Amino acid sequence: MKSHEFASLLCSRLCHDLLSPVGALNNGIELLADEHDPDMRARCLDLLGESARASANKLKFFRLAFGAAGGFGDQVDTREARVAIEGLFGGDGRIQLGWLMDEPTMGKPALKILLNLVLIAGDALVRGGRLDVCTDRHHNGLDIVVRAEGPRIVLDPELKKVLLGETDEDQIAPRAAAAWLVQCLVSESEGEVQVGDQEDGVLLIGASLPAA
Repeated sequence: MKSHEFASLLCSRLCHDLLSPVGALNNGIELLADEHDPDMRARCLDLLGESARASANKLKFFRLAFGAAGGFGDQVDTREARVAIEGLFGGDGRIQLGWLMDEPTMGKPALKILLNLVLIAGDALVRGGRLDVCTDRHHNGLDIVVRAEGPRIVLDPELKKVLLGETDEDQIAPRAAAAWLVQCLVSESEGEVQVGDQEDGVLLIGASLPAA
């Protein structure tokens, strides 16, 4: 896939995800302009604050997952990733987060793989649940595992095919941009993506990256 085509996929995905909180900001401002009751104005301000935080959290996560994460260095502080994940999925209490990794820093490609796997797994928890993020560094390389558990898990079959490299490049939809980025980064490192079966309300997705 050409770079401009992938950029188009990412832009479509970002616009889709930001449309809801930005639209809520716009609606809240319109309501506030017409509302004179003090209690309703206070409620409008609360809603505006929630929408603004949601927008900021999404942008913070997307900057790390898709953009120039952590500036110009090769390594990124994993605390940034944890804060971004908590902001995106932990704010409303629908999803509980488990951080099971000791890596103080990660290379940019590995961090992007981790964040995009988290994004895919979190989106699959349509009724909420729990997300556990785990890494295991060993002499053969680095394993990244994201475990999603909830009452209903829906992983789009097309996303699974993209993750596993089973889809033609010209057939990839914007909703699969994160999956395609994972597949590209893992393939470039000569690693492997694994997607477990969705059994008993649990989904496991991960990547094995060989040592440099």
